[in-house]
Amino acid sequence: MARILGISAFYHDSAAALVVDGRIVAAAQEERFTRRKQDADFPIQAVEYCLREGRFPASDLDYVVFYEKPLAKFDRLLETYLAHVPRGFASFRLALPAWMKDKLHLRRRIRDGVPGADRAALVFTDHHESHAASAFFPSPFASAAILTLDGVGEWTTTAWGTGHGNRLELRQHLQFPHSLGLLYSAFTYYCGFKVNSGEYKLMGLAPYGRPIFRQTILDELLDLRDDGSFWLNQDYFDYCAGLTMTSSRFHELFGGPPRAPESLLEQRHMDLAASIQSVTEEAILRIGRTVHRETGERHLVMAGGVALNCVANGRLLREGPFEDIWIQPAAGDAGGALGAALFAHYQLLENPRALSSPATDAQQGSLLGPSFANEDVAAVLKHLGLPFDTCNDESVLLDRVSRCLAEGRIVGWFQGRMEFGPRALGARSILGDARQPGLQATMNLKIKFRESFRPFAPIVLRERASQIFDLSERHESPYMLLVAPVRETHRRNLSDDEARRMELDPDLRQRVNVVRSTFPAITHVDYSARIQTVDESRHGRLCRLLRAFEALTGSPVLVNTSFNVRGEPIVCTPADACRCFLATEMDVLAIENHLLFKERMPAKALATAKEGHLDRFQPD
Repeated sequence: MARILGISAFYHDSAAALVVDGRIVAAAQEERFTRRKQDADFPIQAVEYCLREGRFPASDLDYVVFYEKPLAKFDRLLETYLAHVPRGFASFRLALPAWMKDKLHLRRRIRDGVPGADRAALVFTDHHESHAASAFFPSPFASAAILTLDGVGEWTTTAWGTGHGNRLELRQHLQFPHSLGLLYSAFTYYCGFKVNSGEYKLMGLAPYGRPIFRQTILDELLDLRDDGSFWLNQDYFDYCAGLTMTSSRFHELFGGPPRAPESLLEQRHMDLAASIQSVTEEAILRIGRTVHRETGERHLVMAGGVALNCVANGRLLREGPFEDIWIQPAAGDAGGALGAALFAHYQLLENPRALSSPATDAQQGSLLGPSFANEDVAAVLKHLGLPFDTCNDESVLLDRVSRCLAEGRIVGWFQGRMEFGPRALGARSILGDARQPGLQATMNLKIKFRESFRPFAPIVLRERASQIFDLSERHESPYMLLVAPVRETHRRNLSDDEARRMELDPDLRQRVNVVRSTFPAITHVDYSARIQTVDESRHGRLCRLLRAFEALTGSPVLVNTSFNVRGEPIVCTPADACRCFLATEMDVLAIENHLLFKERMPAKALATAKEGHLDRFQPD
């Protein structure tokens, strides 16, 4: 039996994953434990969690695998800085201390961070091989084409190849500085959002705009070839040598300096978002067609940060040549920890890979994080002095929650093991009735405390999805990584006045509040929705809640958004959930078998939580 710990660290989103004899035992991001969003430090607490879940000490580990080759990455950084002397010195000066402290001494840092694992062999995999392994080995396919796209690993930014059984091979690579991920991040930065986390916002903003800059991007910034390969004109970018993503020439081309964060969004920013989204989709479609032609594979698996662009994924599934696509839920760097462990188990140790029958993925719904027993939750609630009801009969719990949702109440839903990856998939979620007009604006402004234009995703019973969304009956979307249109039968015809508001109103809140379908809370302005299909085998109690809600209301759809507020990671523990529940205008908290109602909460607890200090709250 091989016990393998995978680690990603020091870039964006550190994580750890444990694979035992080929089975994914646990995986989690460090941010969930430290409460620092996108924590990039060594994932000490995530490692500790994985070992607890595995129920063995670090001394029993056989391998510790890091998800990339740090010396190869350092070589790329040095070569890039030297190519831009002296202009690159400021960036080099900022980067060097981190490299001297941790990254060039990674063997020692890993030994220090996983105490007791002295007998475990240390292995370093290639960044894009880790992405590829995270996509192929958990997938339900015995054979598939592989596509990885991100900002940059060591040198590679895009790669494709094939996977067969227990082996994969990456056959073609595009290299830095030519990167679809960095191109998209440049527009993220220019539109005033944070790089490596604001790309979701840019994608959500795109439907408000028109792709009027598409041809400018293709003429000036990006030479996109028919086979999907591309070349970026570095005159417009500053990420190689400078401290920003874009150059003054980029700013001149698009009409001014970058938007200041939190400032007013102009139509120009919406049009830029629509334009780069259109270009990205076209590039992915071209790459997909080439990969299909060159490999002859019927199935495709994807990973890397760009694979989280669920709008492009939806188009690739609907318009591309593949019969089916499977995308790693933790497609970014965090998923590299899982991929590194799986690569070692299958590719390096040459262990056989057996698929389940009928074939389902091995990702286990990506519910790979910690869970909490009912008695432990009750102890936390009692310690905090919060009144609660306990429903030992699940049917009673589901009936009460369904009725709250049908009344328009917003429910925090904390059940089972925490999700691995950036999406809340029904374990740490905030739920609402998708039929409620105005719910999107309410949840954005009063609960999530985020931009009003951002759409919410639906969860839908898998067997009902094709009736409501343009998604084939043979396809599923359990990880919220596909966008599909709402079917015409559920759309509402807009009045002339509403159509004008949708086109011209500079206040995005007014556009958001226009009812466009039977399910207005999850229908974006272009009639699209980012779908999560729910089934019993993966989602258990969440699926049963949807069935109970459908039996009560006739609707198999709910709003699902992550259980957190803007700027914070998704909640991990019962105490995290209570803090978020009390500090927002959520109405109900369903935490395992326990129910909390906002109107019954002590005024002192509410006031303390809103100040951000629930940990200081002392019950009377």
